Amino acid sequence: MNKPKPYDANEVEEKWKKYWEKEKIYKFNPKSKKKIYSIDTPPPTVSGKMHIGHAFQYSQMDFIARFMRMRGFELFYPFGTDDNGLPTERLVEKSKGIKAKDFSRKEFIKICLDYLKIELPNFVKGWKDIGISCDYNLYYSTIDNHSRKISQWSFLDLYKKGRLERRESPSMWCPECRTGIAQVEVKDKEVDSTFNNIIFKVDGKDLEIATTRPELLPACVGVFYHPDDKRYNKLKGKKAKVPLFDFEVPIIEDKRPDPGKGTGIVMCCTFGDQTDMEWQKAYQLPIKQVLDKDGRMTELAGKFKGQKIKEARKNILEELKEKGLLKSQKPIKHFVNVHERCGTTIEFIKSKQWFVKYLDLKKDMLKWGRQLNWYPDFMRGRYDNWVRGLQWDWLISNQRYYGVSFPVWYCEKCDEVILADESQLPVDPLKDKPKSKCKCGGNLIGEKDILNTWFTSSLTPLIALSLVYKDAKKYIPMDLRPQAHDIITFWLFNTVVKQNLHFNKNPFKDVIISGFAKLEGEKMSKSKGNIIEPEEVRNKFGADALRFWAASSKLGHDIDYQEKIAVTGKKFVNKLLNASRFVFMNLEDWDGKKPKQFEVVDEKFLIELDRVIYLTTSYFEKYEYSRARFNVEEFFWKFFTDFYLEFVKKRVYQGKGEEKKSAQYTLYQSLLAILKMISPIMPFVTEEIYQTYFRKFEKDKSIHISEWPKHDFIKRIGKWDDEKIKSHANELTLFSALLTQVRAEKTKAQKPMNAECLITVSEIQYKDLKLVLEDFKNVTNAKEIKIGKFKVEFI
Repeated sequence: MNKPKPYDANEVEEKWKKYWEKEKIYKFNPKSKKKIYSIDTPPPTVSGKMHIGHAFQYSQMDFIARFMRMRGFELFYPFGTDDNGLPTERLVEKSKGIKAKDFSRKEFIKICLDYLKIELPNFVKGWKDIGISCDYNLYYSTIDNHSRKISQWSFLDLYKKGRLERRESPSMWCPECRTGIAQVEVKDKEVDSTFNNIIFKVDGKDLEIATTRPELLPACVGVFYHPDDKRYNKLKGKKAKVPLFDFEVPIIEDKRPDPGKGTGIVMCCTFGDQTDMEWQKAYQLPIKQVLDKDGRMTELAGKFKGQKIKEARKNILEELKEKGLLKSQKPIKHFVNVHERCGTTIEFIKSKQWFVKYLDLKKDMLKWGRQLNWYPDFMRGRYDNWVRGLQWDWLISNQRYYGVSFPVWYCEKCDEVILADESQLPVDPLKDKPKSKCKCGGNLIGEKDILNTWFTSSLTPLIALSLVYKDAKKYIPMDLRPQAHDIITFWLFNTVVKQNLHFNKNPFKDVIISGFAKLEGEKMSKSKGNIIEPEEVRNKFGADALRFWAASSKLGHDIDYQEKIAVTGKKFVNKLLNASRFVFMNLEDWDGKKPKQFEVVDEKFLIELDRVIYLTTSYFEKYEYSRARFNVEEFFWKFFTDFYLEFVKKRVYQGKGEEKKSAQYTLYQSLLAILKMISPIMPFVTEEIYQTYFRKFEKDKSIHISEWPKHDFIKRIGKWDDEKIKSHANELTLFSALLTQVRAEKTKAQKPMNAECLITVSEIQYKDLKLVLEDFKNVTNAKEIKIGKFKVEFI
């Protein structure tokens, strides 16, 4: 056998990526007689290139996909990209250094599409580079005609079911992105602020009111105190004069103010927060819109009109101070709601928006969550907590340019909603005309807003299955939804809701939730400069080593990127290669047949291998890929390389007949089983070894479509018996431990490992060794093994 050249991970990875694509190794066959296993693959948001979190999560998903494929399932494993709506707009704006509002709708949409045309191939390449085994021909984009059609169908169906409503009401608004946002798109952020004690006047007397939002003074519509707060009982029914703006507002009792916070009495503005909206509705207070959609002060702010929020806040405080109306200021830290896309503090703007009405379904939502199989189970708590905390219907309108259009027109005369006909989909209401007219005969205008990106992404089961099946809903629920924990409230929740509203059933059966990839305990962030690029890791250690690291974390648990784990993965790759070379150097004269009789140590080793196959299989079936990896890795190092290869070395070098054939068969079958068991985690090196050494003996053109190893050898000792099997493992452990002791003595005496010796072992040890005495003498180069106190003597 020729001496192999050094292993070049990048070269090997390129070779097998091309081979898998050419041979259609991962192609889904809808006509297959195999049972289908379907995965609702997360469509990553197009962000230029894959990040380490992608590599972490998608590798874990792929471990399961590859395992299920080898277990005999026909894998429905598509690939999609999320490239519509606000995320893509923000990306294009940032990448190009532009703002959508500076362009016409047509111009900006073209810029987005041109950008994606260039970026998408490189973006998708990142997934192929780390060996994600999707059928990339089953591809969808959330902005393509296929997805747009299904998204618009969803809108029409929900409208007909009475679940959609267009209404003018206070809604969360992002001044930076200039769009309404849903509750799910809001996150809490701690910020530095100031409690400002401002002087209002009541009957000419001072009334101190503490606020962090002095810029909302012109929008003040009331003052509230707790009925048990005796400081303010005498003010009931009176009016307070708002400083600087010289108008009066009613003073009202209500149980919501906290007497211990600030001065205990608060102003209500339209709209500072959720409580302000509740008060406005409960007491039928007027609505004063002091902020416009750009986050600037309106004419109600008087001379502060046109100023940005922070600018107005500063200027109003300065004037209050000049006029002696700012009593005191206290620095504080508090949490505010910000838009998760851009980090801008959200405001509340009265505007006309579309909503999915679902607040009446909370009990059903909790039931739907219980019907799913959660891995890990505790992640269901996040879903339940989200449902219980819902306060808003789902706002699905975005006031942006690029995304899936609403399939509706409005009558200019009577504001009647005119829906698109299903046969028209996908439709652009700004270009296309409806098939029907308004009863009043008024002129129709198309909706300019676009659907929120999650309205489309929540349809991925239907979008993906419709690539293959005309009646896709028949194939729902899918088998698996893999995703990260941070989008349980985004993607998972909305998908569960939408599929139940459309089809009265859950979209999938099992849910596996991955954690975050971190660095020194912190979530990686470009702004913090603590980013590890997967390409960097792959170039340095290989994709298998990167995936090896991803397999070191349990589902649902965050993990630090640790280079030492990638280094261990690379060492594992090298050891697999070296062990394979050794095995096949000693199989050149093997006839490929099973021996008539196994040597004792070979039989015990194969039984232990069966135990490892059984455990690894059960771990993968429970999505415990980290335990599966550890199980195979430990067996490979501890039993296969450190013990068994050494134990049978002399027998395969110098043995004859059945004793040699027994070792050769065991080496072949055990190495093949090890490769198959680790192949879902390390696909490139296992394919390289399979093709180099095993392919001429095996029928399958890739290890990744070969049959998962069976644990049939255990049948030689009867049915599965834990105690019996453990006894075989214990004997192997004893042999291995004794071999380690002998080697340690040789090292201590500064003797080579092949130095001849006499070994003395205890009577019990000798009894156990008796069955494998010749093999043990061979591996230790012992002339004799005696009974007594353990020692090693050199000749």
